[in-house]
Amino acid sequence: TTEIYTLSLHDALPICASDSPKETHRQGWHRPRHNWEDTMNKLLSASALALIAMSGSAFAAAHGMTSACLITKTDTNPFFVKMKEGAQEKADELGIELKTFAGKIDGDHETQVQAIETCIADGASGILLTASDTSSIVSAVEQAREAGLLVIALDTPLSPADAADATFATDNFLAGKLIGQWAKAKLGDEAENAKIAMLDLAVSQPSVDVLRDQGFLEGFGIELGDPNVIGDEDDERIVGNDVTAGNEEGGRKAMENLLAKDPGINVVYTINEPAAAGAYEALRSFGRENDVLIVSVDGGCPGVQNVADGVIGATSQQYPLKMASMGIEAIAQYAKDQTLPAPTEGKEFFDSGVALEIGRASCRERV
Repeated sequence: TTEIYTLSLHDALPICASDSPKETHRQGWHRPRHNWEDTMNKLLSASALALIAMSGSAFAAAHGMTSACLITKTDTNPFFVKMKEGAQEKADELGIELKTFAGKIDGDHETQVQAIETCIADGASGILLTASDTSSIVSAVEQAREAGLLVIALDTPLSPADAADATFATDNFLAGKLIGQWAKAKLGDEAENAKIAMLDLAVSQPSVDVLRDQGFLEGFGIELGDPNVIGDEDDERIVGNDVTAGNEEGGRKAMENLLAKDPGINVVYTINEPAAAGAYEALRSFGRENDVLIVSVDGGCPGVQNVADGVIGATSQQYPLKMASMGIEAIAQYAKDQTLPAPTEGKEFFDSGVALEIGRASCRERV
């Protein structure tokens, strides 16, 4: 008899490999996989990926199509909602087919890897990516670039940054530094006696997490340890660090944890505005909402309104609509003549700007 085997996309593009050899199962029979089988399977996977990429690209080219992918951390954070809006508007203007993907929560690395594989298979011209895990995503990004896709990191640089073809972002260190300087000035002489809670993003410490955290501390006048690591400072004013997953519930829990450690906290740094909103709710439940200074980063319309309402003291406003719009333009140019986007003069990335928001009554369009 003749047995026919098929290779599926799932088989060809594994999301993560086990450390132990897998076994082949058929009708209850199994046997260990030998080294030569592992080698052949690796070759099959690489060949399948190349064939998929070529067939997708050939289809797109034959139909005169330019397509792009936007992959964000979530689709609920107002920052990423605005990013998607900017990408879609520019794609519609330029006649580009845009496909969008998002993690279930901030930190959902696996879904982002699957999205990259889908973009390769579909023959996209480029990917705009806000990575949840800036180090682990690199291997998938390398596959995309090897398949001929332009990969642009939006807002969050990869680790290393040159794993992407380009980065379009706010200077996240500066964003943190601005709110740190503001908080220190707001407290005046009492800044020397501050008790600071640091509400970060994730245990994996993605680049955007580190940059904002370290920028805030430097702005506040705290000596940094390793500027590439969160939580190694020895300043007694820092009560502690906790992670929030960049959402309101995470912010509430992290704030509760740090208040249990020191109820006297009077300054709260937060990775973003949803986390800040959660921290505020926790403080309110302790009757502390009026005597604690909260600062944040993003500058989304809900966040700016929270500044106006006194929930957040200050926030560094970024421009995700501009990042995404320019990213689509870069993909269109690359599809036309293989031109790579250039960084801002004197920097290793394209700087889309940042501004401090300290109580304006309305949210301006972030373009």
